[in-house]
Amino acid sequence: MYQKTVLKNGICVVSENIPHIRSISIGIWITTGSREEDSEEKGISHFIEHLVFKGTESRSAHDIAKEIDSVGGVLNGFTEKEYTCFHAKVLDQHCPLALELLSDIFLNSIFDPNEIERERNVVLQEIKMVEDTPDDYIHDLFNQVFWGGHSLGYPIVGKKERVSSFDRETICRYFDDHYRSNHLIISMAGSFDHAEVIQRIEDKFGGLHERVEMGKGKSPEPSPRIGVFPRDLEQVHLCLGTKGIPQTHSMRFASYILNTLLGRGMSSYLFQEIREKRGLAYSVYSYRPAYYDAGQLVVYAGTEKGSLKEVIRLIMEQFDKLRREMIREEELKRVKEQLKGNLLLFLESSDSWMTRLAQNEIYFGRYIPIEEVIKGIEGVTSEELNQLAQDLFREELFCLTVLGPIEKTELTRDLLSFG
Repeated sequence: MYQKTVLKNGICVVSENIPHIRSISIGIWITTGSREEDSEEKGISHFIEHLVFKGTESRSAHDIAKEIDSVGGVLNGFTEKEYTCFHAKVLDQHCPLALELLSDIFLNSIFDPNEIERERNVVLQEIKMVEDTPDDYIHDLFNQVFWGGHSLGYPIVGKKERVSSFDRETICRYFDDHYRSNHLIISMAGSFDHAEVIQRIEDKFGGLHERVEMGKGKSPEPSPRIGVFPRDLEQVHLCLGTKGIPQTHSMRFASYILNTLLGRGMSSYLFQEIREKRGLAYSVYSYRPAYYDAGQLVVYAGTEKGSLKEVIRLIMEQFDKLRREMIREEELKRVKEQLKGNLLLFLESSDSWMTRLAQNEIYFGRYIPIEEVIKGIEGVTSEELNQLAQDLFREELFCLTVLGPIEKTELTRDLLSFG
């Protein structure tokens, strides 16, 4: 059963009682992420996500780790472009402990200067790790090229020069300005009593103040360019993409199906054409990042230098196929079943339910029943898919980013044509 309560200070609590499972997942979601950072703050949300686990007024970092481990639970966090989350998963009997730990790290973190320096080095190592992992790094490079100078183009983890500059005063000021009650969603899923949990949350978070609204930043505009980043690697890694649609767009269900047909799973067009039939890549797939006012549809592949242009040609062929040809009804039905199966399997765990509740609240401001999503998927027609493909797969919108042993002069815009 779904329930929603908004506290007097603006905190939104959403919950789903799932009595047949033993676990409970709790997430504290803040509707601020890397997108909201200005040029001097790039990477600070991710840095704060690390620091809140490094000690409070009553617990050391070791105490926090020991308490959650002692009940077999998980306590962690992550930062995205438009939100940050601190979350815990425990057996239902340990719900009070999970709420206690999450509230303590959120409300009482001390941001000790010594811990800041230690964790700064950890984050700098994380940045280096990403940069040393080309099949990860290429996505950051693609965003940088695709979004131009917009904040969506900056890596969530930040860059070495900026992360090295954050001092305690800057960190505390940013936290105090952004991590406020009216930008806070507490999401819970599992077996628990909603009213009892609300009382505990009010006791812990009732004194948190609202944030002064700062307004939305400028909406991004895609930059259809080619970006080449030469590096001595065994493979060439590429991302080739176009604009997508926002999270709440009326065509979102069609976009799920379009992405699945194109490059999600072993039966997808890209996997079959590039890996199975020709053996040109071990990894090839597509994905569709979506934000409140923008989106992308991106293909990734890793291949040898001599096959790069052939792989690009094959990707373009699949784009062209989707915009020129109607999907056969039996194929459309198969992909709909794939998506519905993926969704229902995803929701086998309490943490997946918790995540879905929060994201629905962030982007839609309401609960979206599973039945509504399934109905939306089932209602997509071949004509809608074809129209969406024609809207997205246009030569003037394509952006290509390549990382590997290749020079800028080797790639030209004519590669991104349907000719």
